[in-house]
Amino acid sequence: MAQTPLPKKGSFKASYPSKEWREVPSTTASPYPMVPRRRPRPLVVGNSDDVAAQAPSGHISSATGSFESVTGVTSESGPIANTGPSVQDAYTFQINTDFFPSTVAGSPAGCQGWEQFLFENDGASGTFHDVHMQYWLINYGTTSPGSGWIQGPAPSYTSDWYRNSLATAVPNQPIANLANLSLNGTVSATGDQVILFVGTDMYARTGDNAVNAAASWTIAEFNVFGDGGNGAGGGTATFNDGSSIVIRTRIIYGGTDPPNCTAQGFTAEMNNLSFGLTAPAASAPGPAVLATESTAGGATSNCAAATTLGDTHLTTFKGLLYDFQASGDFVLAEVDTDFVVQTRQVSGAPTWPNASVNSAVATRMGKTVVALCLDGLTIDGKTTDLSDGKSLSAPDGVDVSRRGNVYFITSPSGNSVRATVNASWIDVSVGLGNCCVKVKGLLANAHENVNQIAARDGTVLTNPFNFEELYHRFADSWRVSPKESLLPPCGDRDLKIGIPRKPFYARDLDPKVFKRARAVAKRAGVKEEALLDAATLDVAVIGDDRAARVFVGTHAPIAVGKVVSASRRK
Repeated sequence: MAQTPLPKKGSFKASYPSKEWREVPSTTASPYPMVPRRRPRPLVVGNSDDVAAQAPSGHISSATGSFESVTGVTSESGPIANTGPSVQDAYTFQINTDFFPSTVAGSPAGCQGWEQFLFENDGASGTFHDVHMQYWLINYGTTSPGSGWIQGPAPSYTSDWYRNSLATAVPNQPIANLANLSLNGTVSATGDQVILFVGTDMYARTGDNAVNAAASWTIAEFNVFGDGGNGAGGGTATFNDGSSIVIRTRIIYGGTDPPNCTAQGFTAEMNNLSFGLTAPAASAPGPAVLATESTAGGATSNCAAATTLGDTHLTTFKGLLYDFQASGDFVLAEVDTDFVVQTRQVSGAPTWPNASVNSAVATRMGKTVVALCLDGLTIDGKTTDLSDGKSLSAPDGVDVSRRGNVYFITSPSGNSVRATVNASWIDVSVGLGNCCVKVKGLLANAHENVNQIAARDGTVLTNPFNFEELYHRFADSWRVSPKESLLPPCGDRDLKIGIPRKPFYARDLDPKVFKRARAVAKRAGVKEEALLDAATLDVAVIGDDRAARVFVGTHAPIAVGKVVSASRRK
């Protein structure tokens, strides 16, 4: 039915199995705005922090957002228009286009168009339960674009203007019905429309194509958010503890290849969920992106994730878990000059000469360089005191946030670094803002093959890895030269270049040490065998039982790398 044209402009309803749209009375949409994103990026879903579907080519003509699964959701509440008390079952569904150059007459240079397809539900006793569209002209200026346009709220949006389509009324939908709801938005050169699916019933409304999204729409963001915003930003939909949802965003753009995942969003409205470390995956049938959100939290949005944990266990973007125990500064991941991540590994000698841990991590995002050392944070070479729960933004849009001993660094395009600073080591997760960029470094795979890694010159190493090749050709190629180093803010006192004498695994521990460390890892809740081995080694080498916790709930690797001597490999 989403692809069945509405018979004319207006409001309509249909009920399966009928394929006929019936005209129903139109209503007026709520007067308050669903405002565009504003910095800084939060550590919950929304206000830039989201996962969206990007067309591999051409323009999007239609997007459908639905819920692949809904688990543990029993309640939700939020304020109306980001003000006043929270109202039970007050939320919106939003399918948002990306921002694009405005073609509306009179638009100044730099003005952007934006369209939102909305289902609004302002609670059981509320006034607005409907579907409609909201159109925006961002950075238009303070002079009205014309009749029907409303100036954005002060203080943040007075240069922006919005207008609503008429609306189609929908029965109140309590959050318990979330899994039965989905939203569709469609654009063309001649018009646009929005449809809400409620079980076997469908509610539709046409619009006036006010910003000509059909000519420019390339990214579709779908999620459940707060019910509107004000001059301070967007409101938040707050779910009960234990809530977990999997959103599914499907697009039609003229091709059949899966869309590119992009880790960004466009509305300022939010919910209180957040993303885990696992990146979203394409799903059948048709082009779609899936992403899991929950109150458990863990990370900002990303489209591919890789980690370096403990002493030091690397999991690549494709899912290869392998140990890399060299010491020195290394390129962990590099997309281009605008996104580079480097890490410093220090040897455990003399007690553990064949193991190493991360003591520092640094990233360049655009023009901003952020370094995290065991003793502090620096931004562009300046020591920065960031209090727990606080965020700050660099001039070029890079956001840095802290929650306890965990730091989040995110670029406007969604590239991210998550660093957990412990007493004597740092665990690092790297997230890519786009699924399909080419990445190189210690966390990259060669030729999209989970069992292959590559030196800087392109030489491919295949699992199981030869010890000499791994720690000379491969390791030496990714060592950071003084010219390219981002780590000077962390000093050079512990910068020592070296390699282990031999491969070192949990089974190489003294039996008594192994037994105790294994028991600690099991009590922590680590179950998968490869992760259990890694956690066992970390507990023993780092000497901190808490080192096992990072592996609890971590997904099993796709492949496990082994390092062997040349003679054993033959």
